[in-house]
Amino acid sequence: MSTKRALLTIGVLLGLWKGLALLIQQPYLPSPEAVLEAILKGGLWRHFLRSSFRVVVSLGVALQGAVPLGLLMGRRPEVDRVLRPAIYFLYPVPKIVFLPVVLLLFGLGDLSKVAIISLIVSFPILVASRDASRWVDPEWILTLRSLGAGGWDIFRHVVLPATLPHILTALKIGIGTSIAVLFFVESYATEEGLGWAILDAWGRLDYPGMYGAMAAMAGLGVGLYLVVEMADKRARRWMGPE
Repeated sequence: MSTKRALLTIGVLLGLWKGLALLIQQPYLPSPEAVLEAILKGGLWRHFLRSSFRVVVSLGVALQGAVPLGLLMGRRPEVDRVLRPAIYFLYPVPKIVFLPVVLLLFGLGDLSKVAIISLIVSFPILVASRDASRWVDPEWILTLRSLGAGGWDIFRHVVLPATLPHILTALKIGIGTSIAVLFFVESYATEEGLGWAILDAWGRLDYPGMYGAMAAMAGLGVGLYLVVEMADKRARRWMGPE
């Protein structure tokens, strides 16, 4: 989406919001100016930074664990045969049901929050990595091997370019999932984070503060998505034309 279209979309949404707030005239739907004032008060940034830390670390942990394992399963059928039953069994299970176990293992702090977000996000990335590497054209690999290429050369010039778009697509989907789970895990045993700030403002009937925290959480998700989108474009330039 171009910058002009993005700004136009934001302007239209803010205009609709403003008009609806003027029409309803109720405290539970404050004006955009009141929400902006609540955001600029200063206290929200502490929660934004804490939530950013939790979700970025969670995505990093998920990538470091899921991508290598997925590529290994895709390129090594014997490894896939061993691990595939566990993946098939666990993939459809809503991972949030493991929250009590995660809390018992890692406590109530940031570690348990990072662990449950990473667990939930890692499965789609693992499956995408495995499936993408499984369907790499074997003729490309044979061609490089005939030219004397080693394992690292094959990975860098064939496997990685073929699988990276699929991995980044799974990561984009995972960002939305991680933000949703972040809200849930920040609703207990913490007094920091945007999820806690939303519920705290809601309980105090501070509707501008509530909407401000919601906007900040949405901005966090959009910002992370745009970062991955830029990484995707850079990766495609690095890979060259198909």
